[in-house]
Amino acid sequence: MELARTIALLLFFTFLISTTTNAFDPCSSSKSDLSVINIYGKCSPFNSPKPASTWINTVINMASKDPQRVAYLSSLVAQKGSSSVPIASGQQVLNVGNYVIRAKIGTPGQLMFMVLDTSNDVAWVPCSGCSGCSSTLFAPNSSATYNSLDCSVPECAQVRGLSCPTTGSGSCLFNQTYGGDSSFAATLSHDSLRLANDVIPKYAFGCISAVSGGSIPPQGLLGLGRGPMSLLSQSGSLYSGVFSYCLPSFKSYYFSGSLKLGPVGQPRTIKTTPLLKNPHRPSLYYVNLTGISVGRVRVPIAPELLAFDPNTGAGTVVDSGTVITRFVQPIYIAMRDEFRKQVKGPFTSLGAFDTCFPATNEDIAPAITFHFQGLDLVLPMENSLIHSSAGSLACLAMAAAPSNVNSVLNVIANLQQQNLRILFDTVNSRLGISRELCN
Repeated sequence: MELARTIALLLFFTFLISTTTNAFDPCSSSKSDLSVINIYGKCSPFNSPKPASTWINTVINMASKDPQRVAYLSSLVAQKGSSSVPIASGQQVLNVGNYVIRAKIGTPGQLMFMVLDTSNDVAWVPCSGCSGCSSTLFAPNSSATYNSLDCSVPECAQVRGLSCPTTGSGSCLFNQTYGGDSSFAATLSHDSLRLANDVIPKYAFGCISAVSGGSIPPQGLLGLGRGPMSLLSQSGSLYSGVFSYCLPSFKSYYFSGSLKLGPVGQPRTIKTTPLLKNPHRPSLYYVNLTGISVGRVRVPIAPELLAFDPNTGAGTVVDSGTVITRFVQPIYIAMRDEFRKQVKGPFTSLGAFDTCFPATNEDIAPAITFHFQGLDLVLPMENSLIHSSAGSLACLAMAAAPSNVNSVLNVIANLQQQNLRILFDTVNSRLGISRELCN
C-alpha cells in the first residue's frame, strides 16, 4: 500500500513539473498567442552559433543595412501601378533587420521561417532546385496541394516584374528586387498556407528558382502589406483586415512577444491614428506624422517636410524591416540638435549613431515624442537610446536618411516599435499603438 502511494506521488510530481515547465516554456505556443523571439533567442532556429560580439555591435551591423532598405522603400514609392503566429527577429542571418514567422506550406505542411514584412505583399519561398538559395527549401513535389499558375489567372496581373509570353499561355514568371541589392526569379504558385491553427487554401506565392545578392531571406517572406496579394487580402474574412504585433527587444533571449491575426484578442482600448492611402504604392502603411518633441520643446520643422504627398511618395511609413528610425536630413538634424542642447556632451559617433554621450548624463536625457494625428507616442527611453557594450556611452538610436538616397520618406523602424503593441486595421484605415511588455 505504501509503495503504491509512493509511486502515485512520484507520478503526480512528474506530471506537475512537466505541466509547470510547459506553462512557462517560452517556446511553447497556443492558438491565441504564439511566441515572438530574437534571432539569437532560445527558441530561434538561427540561434547557433551565438554571436561573438555584443548585442550593440549586432544592432550596429543591422543598422548598417538600413540605407539599402531605405533606398528600397524609396524605389517602391516611386513606382506607379501595382489567429496568432510565432515570429522571431531575423537580423544578421537574413541580412535584413527584420523578424520571421513560423509558417507551414503545402500538404503535409513544410515548416518555413519566413520574414514578416509590412511593406511587401507577395509571399515567396525558395523551392527545390533553386540556384543560389540556402539549404532550407520548399519541395513542391512533396505537396499534394501545390499548383503552379498560368499567366491567364487574375493573380498573375497583380505581380510586379511580370514575365509572360505575348501570345499563347505559359507559367506566370516574375522577377523582383529586394533590400536594394538583391533580386530573385520565381513562378507564381498556389498551395495551402498554415499559420498556427489556421489554414488558408490556394494561397498565391512565388516559388523561387534563382536568387542573386545577399539580402534575400533564406526561408522566404510573407507580405503583410495592404495590397491585393498580401496575407490580409488573400485571407478574406478570416482576419477581417486586422493584425497586430508586439516586437521583442533585440536583447531578448528567454522572453517573447506575439503576432495576432484578426480582431479577436486585440486591445480593447487603444489610441489610434488614421492610415493614409497612396494609390501609387498601396502596400505601404502611411501615417500622418505632424511633429516631434524633445522633452518639452516642440522641434521647429517645416510642414512640407512632414506632409503626405502620394505623387512623390513623401510622408511617413511604419515599417517592420528597417532597424532604426530614419528621418529626411532636415528633420533629423533639427531633432538631433535640440536633443544635444538638452544633454551634456561631449558627443561622439558609434556606427550609424552620431549622437553618443557619457552614460552618466543619461538621467537628464529628454524623452522623444512622435506626434501623429490624434495620437502622441512618447518613446520609452529604451526605444530612443542605445548603449555601448561597456555601458559607458548612450546613443540617440535614430539617424538621417542616407545622403546618397533621394528619399522623401520618413520611416518609423522596428527598434522604436519594440515593446509596443502596433495594431493595423486596414478596414477602418487606422493604426493603433499601446504599451505592452513584449519581453
